[in-house]
Amino acid sequence: MREVMVIGGGVVGLASAWWLLEAGFGVTLLERDATLGAGASFRNGGQLSYRYVAPFADAGVPLKALRWLLQKDGPLRFRPEADRRQWRWLAQFVAHCDAGIHRRTTARLLQLGELSRSAMGQLDGILPKDEFGWREAGKLVVYRSGKLFDAAAARAGTGGEVLSAAACVAAEPALAAAQAVLAGGVFNRGEAVADCHDFCTGLGQRLRAHPRFRGIVRGEARGFVLEKGKVSWLDTSAGMLAADDYVLAAGIRSRTLAATAGIYLPLYPLKGYSLSAPVRPGDCPPQISVTDFERKVLYARIGDQLRVAAMVDMVGEDASLDAGRIAGLLRQARAVMPRAADYEAMTAWAGLRPATPSSAPIIGATPVSNLWLNVGHGPLGFTFACGSASILAAVMRGEAPPISLEGLALRG
Repeated sequence: MREVMVIGGGVVGLASAWWLLEAGFGVTLLERDATLGAGASFRNGGQLSYRYVAPFADAGVPLKALRWLLQKDGPLRFRPEADRRQWRWLAQFVAHCDAGIHRRTTARLLQLGELSRSAMGQLDGILPKDEFGWREAGKLVVYRSGKLFDAAAARAGTGGEVLSAAACVAAEPALAAAQAVLAGGVFNRGEAVADCHDFCTGLGQRLRAHPRFRGIVRGEARGFVLEKGKVSWLDTSAGMLAADDYVLAAGIRSRTLAATAGIYLPLYPLKGYSLSAPVRPGDCPPQISVTDFERKVLYARIGDQLRVAAMVDMVGEDASLDAGRIAGLLRQARAVMPRAADYEAMTAWAGLRPATPSSAPIIGATPVSNLWLNVGHGPLGFTFACGSASILAAVMRGEAPPISLEGLALRG
């Protein structure tokens, strides 16, 4: 039996570990934090958006980004760094801001989304959905600009229901205060919301009970030790660890660890924020998952909490809370959904989402024969975790992946 060391105890690493166990591997999990799912998986937006997967890079985005930077509560902040990784990533991102590339990437992410929906369903008999607050809420994307709404309506196809502003409020009464500024929206059934951290906790419990699971090692991965084109050891704060194969699923830390094996990963930490506010009797929280398209703000009821998530800060590996950004997000939430929850009792969070320039994750083999990747999911880690894990398990067994790896494999 091949023994695998999975590096990273977030949603992607945990899903990778589970699918590898089910594929017949022995698995050990390395996680630096005291609890599982403590990084970008902790209080993210919680949306399982299998159809709403459009890459951030698109024609016109660089110009939009300049406007966002000038807005007080705009969705983007940028702090230049004396780090060539930032500038290399930005150059690659701009190269992907092309309509043709965007269409091709969207098509492959839709495939990955449908695979992920199916793979999540495979866990039904293992991890009941009520353990992590899963709810098929549907997804409503609302637009303020008539021009953007018309373009979205034209693209909606058979899967999306085009709604006027009044129809948006009829479908989701929590939007009543915002009706005057809305042009309309597009609603997709079948999309879901859930608590990613609770999912991680529940899946971690199932891992521990699996007969081929060797356990969790608490420690910080420092780097790979290579001999003759293979990883022979993993240097960690818990000592030198050995396995037959290694899976790198450590979020943004993956780029530094990969570099110790001579591999460049085009990852950058896109810092995002969320607010969680308790829903009281008499409040009017959203029952549908809502995305405010121009503001790039997501609203979802997860259990007895309202989750509001937004923003992209390009400020390096800085996960600290920015009081100004939190205040801005709170202002927007109060304006759009003033009666949705007890905002006075809200808690704030920030996390680093490891993104590629194309928005497509990197899954599979590397030039190092026993080192594998499952990285770069950006804000869609929860959405894509199960599908990505099923791909990884297939390729590590030497089988054909369930979907093409074009655009998802590491490029030289």
